Amino acid sequence: MAEEECELNEKQKREIAKWFLLNSPAGEIQYIAKDLRSVLNDEKVYNEAASEAFPLYNKSHLIFLELPNRSGDVLVTSYNELEENEFLDPRTALVATVDHVKQVCTDVRPAADEELSSPYIEEFRCALDAEMLKYVAEAYPKGICSVYCVDGKDVEGPGSNFELVVVISAAKNSPQNFCNGSWRSVWNIEFKEDVQMLEVRGKLQVGAHYYEEGNVQLDAKYECKDATIFQAPDDCAISIANIIRHHEAEYLESLEASYSNLPDTTFKDLRRKLPVTRTQFPWHNTLQFSLTRDIQKELGIDK
Repeated sequence: MAEEECELNEKQKREIAKWFLLNSPAGEIQYIAKDLRSVLNDEKVYNEAASEAFPLYNKSHLIFLELPNRSGDVLVTSYNELEENEFLDPRTALVATVDHVKQVCTDVRPAADEELSSPYIEEFRCALDAEMLKYVAEAYPKGICSVYCVDGKDVEGPGSNFELVVVISAAKNSPQNFCNGSWRSVWNIEFKEDVQMLEVRGKLQVGAHYYEEGNVQLDAKYECKDATIFQAPDDCAISIANIIRHHEAEYLESLEASYSNLPDTTFKDLRRKLPVTRTQFPWHNTLQFSLTRDIQKELGIDK
């Protein structure tokens, strides 16, 4: 007796749709959303899944969107999120309203005073922002960066600790060539004035998807730590930028070395090993083996 087909309920359909959306490769969620909408054929389930998945996807992929007044771009991250759909751009002191599903900015307003950092914190944030702009311009031509204060933004002067976060996001999408890629890095910098030290923690993530006559994805992650001394804002900014530059360059070099060695390492391990003699079997001259001569003799095909 054939098994009865189990009909999925709305909740199950929604969770499956969310999974596909959240696991979309960089730059491809809109294509997957379009196909899902067609497959589901249920606007209610699709809208519920999209409204839950898109905000999480946008923030985890650190997407950046153009501001309505063309004054620049705003990053969509958990570090600059004010309300459900509002994101602060500290460089321009603007707050952008984002339509997560359409991935566009729909409105912009000046940031309120309480949404911005204190003048003391802004000295450090602006100095670091300026250094990161120079670094990103040379390292990631299609990238964007921003610096946010995530702890202690109301500190008015020396004597208290605070924390800044540097976010770098770059993407190169080329669907006409069946490939997309992204770079994401987040650097937490704890300014510990009590011990006159800065602790730096970095999380780097590289994603790539090639899908011409196949489906190959890369999702590489790397974490690191470093430290430097507490100095004046400009000196701190230079030290932090140098640390970030060093670790990101080192990670890129390790990736390049790893993948240039793939044919001699990983791919070779996937193939059958050579015999103990380290020589290939001589299929073109099997007569050198006695077993071959014995078989020929038994079959009466001696030459």
